[in-house]
Amino acid sequence: QSQLVESGGGLVQPGGSLSVSCAASGFTLDDYAIGWFRQAPGKEREGVSCITKNDGKFYYVDSAKGRFTISRDNAKSTVYLQMNNLNPADTGVYSCARARQCRWNQLQSSMDLWGKGTLVNVSS
Repeated sequence: QSQLVESGGGLVQPGGSLSVSCAASGFTLDDYAIGWFRQAPGKEREGVSCITKNDGKFYYVDSAKGRFTISRDNAKSTVYLQMNNLNPADTGVYSCARARQCRWNQLQSSMDLWGKGTLVNVSS
């Protein structure tokens, strides 16, 4: 059974850093692009970042540029999102999902498998 499982969320102070992970199983991670999404309380889910499957391209939402770094280790079937200089606006449930390509303008609708998410709470 194909699945994605996120981990690494938690409570972090403003200005702090956190890394979340997305572990894939039941399919070959190399064949897919992976996107990270977040849903803040009371808000719609938004795309945060996406990494292509084999040409090393990355995409970030404007608010994440310069602070977040997406990476992948296909040998470990895992994609990471390193988040630095966090602020309360980054609070939310972070989920990963897979697609054949990073179609930034259609990111959510292009994903065909989702993880359940991990909560990131940025608060003092």
